[in-house]
Amino acid sequence: MKESSLPARRRIPFNRPTIAGREYEYIRAAVDSGQLSGNGPFTRRCHEWIEAETGCAKALLTHSCTAALEMSALLLDLESGDEVIMPSFAFVSTANAFVLRRGVPVFVDIRPDTLNMDETLIERAITSRTRAIVALHYAGVSCEMDDILDIAARRGLAVVEDAAQGIKASYRGRPLGAMGRFGAISFHETKNVIAGEGGALLINDVRDARRAEIMWEKGTNRSEFARGEAAKYTWLDVGSSFLPGELTAAFLQAQLEDADRFCTRRLQLWQRYHSQFERLEQAGALRRPIVPAQCQSNGHIYYLLLPTAAMQTAVLASLTSGGISAVFHYVPLHSSPAGLRFARTSGDLPVTEDLSKRLIRLPLWAGMADQDVDQVVGAIEHALTQPTGNR
Repeated sequence: MKESSLPARRRIPFNRPTIAGREYEYIRAAVDSGQLSGNGPFTRRCHEWIEAETGCAKALLTHSCTAALEMSALLLDLESGDEVIMPSFAFVSTANAFVLRRGVPVFVDIRPDTLNMDETLIERAITSRTRAIVALHYAGVSCEMDDILDIAARRGLAVVEDAAQGIKASYRGRPLGAMGRFGAISFHETKNVIAGEGGALLINDVRDARRAEIMWEKGTNRSEFARGEAAKYTWLDVGSSFLPGELTAAFLQAQLEDADRFCTRRLQLWQRYHSQFERLEQAGALRRPIVPAQCQSNGHIYYLLLPTAAMQTAVLASLTSGGISAVFHYVPLHSSPAGLRFARTSGDLPVTEDLSKRLIRLPLWAGMADQDVDQVVGAIEHALTQPTGNR
């Protein structure tokens, strides 16, 4: 296909924030209330929504998913040298949260189908210093949680779910983030439900709830004092200022009220991509995402795996030249300078190293039009026919 024969094109960003409709109304209400600091009425409404949606014992809004992961590391009382098993194909916060507590990330390889941590490799990574397993649910598709929870129970380990991408996704009917001891969710601008920057810690054992709230409020019993449950407001434990302000919570509340619509639309767009790429997958030109039957995705990411690293580079360059913003994803943490310094690997990680070099993420947001998907698909079909693709 010659360039002149391509249909008219418009620029397509990788992501564009989608507004639910009541964000400005709620922000105005927060301003008018006279409380802009955190833990006000909108924060409490967000907590109630998350607790009802996930069934967790307690939810605490945080200023990021990174902060929620850092809280989980604090709550685990890690000592210097304690080990935490996790995938290397992950965002830096997944490891950094535990390194900040002097923990040692231990990286294991991922499954070739879901790109989640390979649960069959976890037990061989366990040592006398292992304290926790971090289950990162890639692209809103769950890890094999039954197996991971079984290993953790038998070996006396905690499970932390990095469900940054997992709002309204589930595993065998159980919401992501609500199965381990702790779960961390992101409301970053690129996620299905957004607050600009924001997150939440899900506490799934009621025995952790009080201490988590104290850490959330800078190590104090401020929340208990405000509720009339304590006579004095004082410093009780380690902690930090993890909670967001009320303007963030007000924006988020409007988004949560439309979470079903946002996720339904993303799944429709995800399926449109999936259907149109079937022919190219059958021809061996690429591989589409795989969602196991026991997993309900939320349509967070649509990615493709290309046959070679050279084709990843060529296709991304071709899309960029055509005004389409597509990206690669994680650079494996075990190969990064900080990963080499602070962590160790359990065996070789051939799947991680291979797939990370061949993956591209395509534009996807709830306000995206069907014709935008069609344009992206057409541009990829065009890129794959070019000699620069090194097929």
